[in-house]
Amino acid sequence: MDTKMMKKMADTIRFLAADMIQKANSGHPGAPLGLADIAVVLGEHLVHNPKNPKWLNRDRLVFSGGHATGLIYSLLHLWGYDLPMEELEKFRQLGSKTPGHPEYGHTPGIEITTGPLGQGVANAVGFAVAAKYTANLVNSETAKIIDHKVYCLCGDGDLMEGISYEACALAGKLNLDNLIMIYDSNRITIEGDTSLAWDEAVKLRFEAQGWRVLEVDGHDYERIDEALRLAKASDRPTLIVAHTIIAKGALEMAGDHNSHGAPLGEDLIRRAKEVVGFPPEKTFYIPDDVLARFRCAVERGELAEKQWRHLLKQTPYIEQNEALKRLEHPDFDAIEWPEFEEGSEVATRDSNGKILNAIAKAIPGFFGGSADLAPSNKTELKGMGDFPLGKNMHYGIREHAMAAISNAIAAYGPLLPFSATFFVFSDYMKPAVRIAALSGLPHFFVWTHDSIGVGEDGPTHQPIEHLSQFRALPGFYTFRPADASENVACWKVALQMRKPAGFVLSRQKLKTLKREIAYGGPEKGGYLVKRRDNATVTLVASGSEVMLALQSGCHLENEGIMANVVSVPCFELFCEQDSAYIDAVIDPKTKVLAIEAARGLEWYRFADEVLGMESFGASGKAGDLFEHFGFTIPNVVARVKAMVG
Repeated sequence: MDTKMMKKMADTIRFLAADMIQKANSGHPGAPLGLADIAVVLGEHLVHNPKNPKWLNRDRLVFSGGHATGLIYSLLHLWGYDLPMEELEKFRQLGSKTPGHPEYGHTPGIEITTGPLGQGVANAVGFAVAAKYTANLVNSETAKIIDHKVYCLCGDGDLMEGISYEACALAGKLNLDNLIMIYDSNRITIEGDTSLAWDEAVKLRFEAQGWRVLEVDGHDYERIDEALRLAKASDRPTLIVAHTIIAKGALEMAGDHNSHGAPLGEDLIRRAKEVVGFPPEKTFYIPDDVLARFRCAVERGELAEKQWRHLLKQTPYIEQNEALKRLEHPDFDAIEWPEFEEGSEVATRDSNGKILNAIAKAIPGFFGGSADLAPSNKTELKGMGDFPLGKNMHYGIREHAMAAISNAIAAYGPLLPFSATFFVFSDYMKPAVRIAALSGLPHFFVWTHDSIGVGEDGPTHQPIEHLSQFRALPGFYTFRPADASENVACWKVALQMRKPAGFVLSRQKLKTLKREIAYGGPEKGGYLVKRRDNATVTLVASGSEVMLALQSGCHLENEGIMANVVSVPCFELFCEQDSAYIDAVIDPKTKVLAIEAARGLEWYRFADEVLGMESFGASGKAGDLFEHFGFTIPNVVARVKAMVG
């Protein structure tokens, strides 16, 4: 190993990162400088093609500490991704491809948006799960189409976050031997030494979770290389504990916690360059021999992909190649959607279970699981086996990790994951749901027990503010179907959109309504279910309250008040329609009452008044609770009479 060249390559990364942060006067130099030596060696092992960042059998590299973008963007540029020097010079500036934290779909080579610390650890587990699932579908004993590795760079903060415990425990349980995590153990946090708040025996923790653990000096190129070789041959997930110095090479700032999140200063950077023989007056400097060595990644990557594609055409691989094509091009027309008889009473969690099974039977890449609630969520894919040989994931009681793992499965390429829990426990998933929305990932969240209809479990288990929270999330679509048939319609829309979506489903049985549509349809997010001539009122509702709105409309008609009824299974999608459509559904000349067993403040966008939840729920029978909180025909009628005078 040419350690002299390795050192020169690492110093190039260090000073590119330092110059980026200094010019922006914003950023985190500590981690990029401390990880530069590891990154150089890792680059010699990584199988990827900078000219085709979407090649399916590439190794995945996850930067869990997204604040280390100085390192990330330097590597991507040096390896030959479509990230020119001008973008490095525009680091953290509006409109650049080099934002403050890496964003999936924004910068070529970024595998996933990691966001808050710990997310990336679970994302790496998700990529490893996705690779195992895909390999089971397309590989044979003699033809290995998918055989890549998943690497993750993480730090002390990632491992302090609870999500890392959840995700790594599951990785050990599933024996994800394709997963290699490199822990940048620099013993520094923003406030100072990690001993201020953390004295954990990380090696013992991971060994207890079923991982192989290796320890190295994170600045010894040969030991790093040896550890990576051992990890790639391991029969278990592997953690490489790399003992590093934060801001390595930054002279008096090396090892100082103040180097974590502030520019190093022009004077220090110049002096540091002089020490290693770099021209101190030059910024964004890359020696020719260093660039040539880094850019070997292009030639190696293109060759690796060409060899892989050539294999797909060989006789032993033809059948596997066909399986891969079916996976990459799902036929949604092949889904045999369940049908539900008008008048039948079916909880939307139950109808959803049948829908999930129908989709999974037809779509190879559709799979998922629940956080130990499959019998209640109705998410078991019957007769389809358990991961890795089947479609059912058993996440255990790990909602946060489940959501972040499923995000990575969605980002992997040809897969469509779902995850499931009670709606109130979506609180544990929120950071990952937000990342799914930010990234536009086709991750389907199944959330049952949607309201005070939960009943006896009481207010701790009855979601109140949750619908409003997710409806406020940009890029996310929350479906709350009124009955089994509308549930089918919502799934058809969601699959075609292939965007992050939540399905909020009832515990209690709901009557399957007669399929009458006066105007529009569920594909628009909201539609007119019942139109009455000379209407002076419009009742708008979602989920179980649509039946209440229809029944109340009939009672109002008997009293001479004409009321239109609107179902809005997806508030966000309805808001995206043009004003002409919205006005055709909700007549602006009518008084509007929105009815929903939730907080419902967002309904004031369309409604004059909202019949919603003004408090938390209570413990009792579901029917008693709906009556207690005013979700009754007499109360709706009284509210409407007061509105129209």
